[in-house]
Amino acid sequence: MNDKNSTRGHFITFEGGEGVGKSTQIKLFYDHMLNAGYDVVLTREPGGPKGAEQIRHLVLTGDVDKWEPITEALLYYAARTEHIIKTIKPALAAGKWVICDRYADSSFVYQGVGRGVSLDRMKELHHIATGDFWPDLTFILDGDVSLGLERALNREEEITNSEDREDRFERMGEEFHNKLPDAFRKIAQ
Repeated sequence: MNDKNSTRGHFITFEGGEGVGKSTQIKLFYDHMLNAGYDVVLTREPGGPKGAEQIRHLVLTGDVDKWEPITEALLYYAARTEHIIKTIKPALAAGKWVICDRYADSSFVYQGVGRGVSLDRMKELHHIATGDFWPDLTFILDGDVSLGLERALNREEEITNSEDREDRFERMGEEFHNKLPDAFRKIAQ
């Protein structure tokens, strides 16, 4: 994966719980790749193209219990489909490296383990929505749940308009978030 003259791009994702340092590590990796001469696209999930960004706002803001778990999973996969088709695959076809903040592992952990959508249902959704499209490499970051939530909530409090705060999951509390690290660790194995 170290041939910067390759015609095939590479898809790299960063995963982990809230406040574990994904954004910091992604920025460092992105800057390193740019400085090394690679053509790199930095993106996030949910997000990317306009429709996926609109879904992002729907799922990350508002009341904690506003969606049924399966509805939430379907929304994430709707955004992911748009993201893959309109951002990720075109960049890869152009030989670019795509670095993404979150992808399917987060859905399996948050909507699956955290919210109770069965693993079989999550696999089925992934197959239908992505055609079993997976990253070339995933980095999973781990950290203390309490500290991570504190960091994430402090970051969101800086946003003055409460309707713009993407803190719906952070507000699900420690009991929810304590389920997540083991699930990410199992994926890493």
